[in-house]
Amino acid sequence: MKFIDELKSIVKGNLLENEPMSKHTTYGIGGPAMAYINPKDRFDLFNILKFSTKNEIPVYFIGTGSNLLVADNGIEGIVLTPAKSLKQLEIKKNRVVAESGVMLGKLVKECIKHNLTGLESLIGVPGTLGGALVMNAGAFGGEISNFLESVDIMTMSGEINTFSNSDIDFSYRFSSFKKDEFILLARFKLQTEVPEIINHKKLKASSGRKTNQPLRYRSAGSVFKNHKDYAAGYLIDNAGLKGTKIGDAEISTHHANFFINHGNASASDISALIRIAREAVLKKFGIELELEIRTLGFDPKELEVYV
Repeated sequence: MKFIDELKSIVKGNLLENEPMSKHTTYGIGGPAMAYINPKDRFDLFNILKFSTKNEIPVYFIGTGSNLLVADNGIEGIVLTPAKSLKQLEIKKNRVVAESGVMLGKLVKECIKHNLTGLESLIGVPGTLGGALVMNAGAFGGEISNFLESVDIMTMSGEINTFSNSDIDFSYRFSSFKKDEFILLARFKLQTEVPEIINHKKLKASSGRKTNQPLRYRSAGSVFKNHKDYAAGYLIDNAGLKGTKIGDAEISTHHANFFINHGNASASDISALIRIAREAVLKKFGIELELEIRTLGFDPKELEVYV
């Protein structure tokens, strides 16, 4: 990168140059990012965003890559993640304040320890709080936005803004956060409950996940959003695609909305399966499947449907 030496002199956190994104996605797939950075704190983040804006360098915000497919050619620009740095978590009575780099699993477990209910359905969902908010993560009838009070974000100019829940549009696997807004922290108001009820909800969610999902293999979770009338897995299964393989990638025989990496799958293998599934479902049911996973570094044509 033209500005890499200058960028290195600015960054106080951890910077990895030409870093393979396969090391930072649950798929274990992805080419190099020109710079992969864990900002030390919000002041470090401010300087990085200011530098990238001044020099017109593309910046991409990610969590831990649990919902991400990165192209084999990698990413031209800076990848920023709060994971391993912005990890403060504070619980006072029924109020929770957590920075965006807090792992969702840790947040859920700490809330359960404090006899707070509302987030236990998310037990076992991977990734950071920031990533969970962006995609409005949910499971077994609960969504992370349900008990959210407010969020602090930083803009590319370094301005910090606070949004209340009502300022943000949330829907199924969607939020209105902009791609150039870095989530700093979130505040939640939960409800107290007796431990027995909380543990029952937690075990029910955990059991459902183990039963329904191919957790033994590398994946990025559900590839497509569910249709309003049908589960995406049902549509893909009934299009006869369970077990379909391209290279080392496969549409899971356990859950058809999980595309798994058997070890050496490439991003192009996964994207080929995405096209096959979209085309088959559109042809058989007249339904266009919408991606739930996030993709980086792809030409949009690589994921288009031709029917």
